[in-house]
Amino acid sequence: MNRTEHVRLMAEYNEWMNAKLYEAARSLPDDELSADRKAFFGSILGSLNHLVVADTIWLKRFSTHPANYPALLAIRDLPAPASLDQILFADIQGLSRHRALLDQMIREWAGSISEPDLDCVLGYSNTKGIAARRNFYALVVHFFNHQTHHRGQVTTLLSQAGVDVGVTDLLMLIPDETQA
Repeated sequence: MNRTEHVRLMAEYNEWMNAKLYEAARSLPDDELSADRKAFFGSILGSLNHLVVADTIWLKRFSTHPANYPALLAIRDLPAPASLDQILFADIQGLSRHRALLDQMIREWAGSISEPDLDCVLGYSNTKGIAARRNFYALVVHFFNHQTHHRGQVTTLLSQAGVDVGVTDLLMLIPDETQA
């Protein structure tokens, strides 16, 4: 599997896992979703909002790549989140609809990345305004790893609330090549 195939697989995993998490989250009443569970971002809803915030920040950065990805043009028009703990959506329905749009954008973007694109050094400023220049492929790996990290926290919070998310392993999406 080359790097672009890996990026596409991670985009597929992102979308699959978010669908599972949101389906599980929608089974809880609003007060359970908003309850402070002492997680990094407080509640289940706070954690899911953080993922949307962070993905928006990173996708806005990725939209400045010299490849000028058409799939990321719409992200440029979205307002930049004010903080990493910003609650963009106070209800699971609105958050879920926005998450689905982001996941579709991520899949389209991932499908358009070429191998040479991944070797670019991308310049950006972090949320404190400090400039950085990093390898684009490493940033993309970080992007997907960050999602996995916080989805793991949400999975734990849902489990503690009595909701089983089911199988969450990336292994479920890696093709079995024994028949190939």
